Amino acid sequence: MASRSLGGLSGSRGGGKKSLSARNAAVERRNLITVCRFSVKTLIDRSCFETIDDSSPEFNNFAAILEQILSHRLKGQVTWFGYESPRSFWDYIRVACRKVSQNCICSIENMENVSSSRAKGRAWIRVALMEKHLSEYISTALRDFKTTRRFYEDGAIVLGEEANMLAGMLLGLNAIDFSFCLKGEGLDGSFPAVIDYTPYLKFTQSSDSISSDEEELRTLGSSGSESSTPENVGPPFITDDNSWFNKCKRVKQKYQLTLEQKGYLEELLRLRENQLSESVSQNKILLQRIEDSDLAHKLEKEQLEYIIVELQDQLTVLKNNDLRSRRELTAHLTNQWPSPGALDASAVALDTLLYRKHNKQWYEKSYQSLDQLSAEVSLSQSSLGPGQSQEDGKQDTINLINEGKEDTPSLLGLCGSLTSVASYKSLTSLKSNDYLASPTTETTSPGLTPS
Repeated sequence: MASRSLGGLSGSRGGGKKSLSARNAAVERRNLITVCRFSVKTLIDRSCFETIDDSSPEFNNFAAILEQILSHRLKGQVTWFGYESPRSFWDYIRVACRKVSQNCICSIENMENVSSSRAKGRAWIRVALMEKHLSEYISTALRDFKTTRRFYEDGAIVLGEEANMLAGMLLGLNAIDFSFCLKGEGLDGSFPAVIDYTPYLKFTQSSDSISSDEEELRTLGSSGSESSTPENVGPPFITDDNSWFNKCKRVKQKYQLTLEQKGYLEELLRLRENQLSESVSQNKILLQRIEDSDLAHKLEKEQLEYIIVELQDQLTVLKNNDLRSRRELTAHLTNQWPSPGALDASAVALDTLLYRKHNKQWYEKSYQSLDQLSAEVSLSQSSLGPGQSQEDGKQDTINLINEGKEDTPSLLGLCGSLTSVASYKSLTSLKSNDYLASPTTETTSPGLTPS
């Protein structure tokens, strides 16, 4: 029984520790968010009377509070040896805020007088406030939940519901004009930021306590010396709700609320104006691109039309040249090769002329040697018998005639058709080889030379 009671006691202690740690974490988150809201209000209130710079205590307190919020339950950086080294919130901002348009991340990274990671984070807070984009940076970083989960542990402010409240509170700061020096001592990252809670601590006394204090003061006043007068007693506490003090307080609250709403509306108007200007500029760029595209299209169309016309002209010239060449070739071939009727007539006339001239020469030569031939025949008849001599003489005479006569070469060209081109070519080849006698020159057969 004792062991069971001890086990139950230890279990209750363990559950109590967990609940206590959860309560402490919730209280810590609530305290930081509440103090941040107060610091934003004090900054807005102070900006109505003076410019906010590095010397302003309200700004220094706000920067310390924001640094504490962004560093709440931030994971350490694990080294190669397995040890966990502390990390600054700048490592998270540098990765999560890359998607912000026209961001200042690269400018902060390239600053020469800022070396440590904590100093770069403080410089980023000042630059974002001067650019009036702090709320946009925080909202963009919180939307990247995967990166936020990678840098923060469970229970961090940026992972809870308080993160949306933080982005809304920082939106009112966009109506304030800040002026900071990025080379001052405020960027020194060698010491952590400390929050001053005294400007936000205020004790409100209840009505019962006020009445008891009043009775006590009256009692003390009546039991005093006679020289004491009611004028020496402090004035009574004002408890009437319709008093001037309460009215002034309510007016002040309304003024602050109106001022916050005014800052929000001014920031919203500025964002809408920026969006409108960007849309107008993009519209101008698109219109310019459309005009350039139309102009380029027109120029290209004109060039293509000019090229088409030029190609058509060249094609027409080529067709005319081809037609002229065909006509010239036809005329040349027609002049070179005569018609079949003229070809046959010229060939027959040429063969007839050559044949007649050759026969005339042969007959003249035969007539000149007739006496010699008669003498040879008579000698042969006298040497042979009477019957045999007569037949042999006739045969010898025929042989001599055949021996002295040869085939006319001009007849070789007449072996084919007189209308064919081949016959004309054969005549030309015979003429070129000197087998045919020219009409102007006289040819003699080697076998018919006169003796």
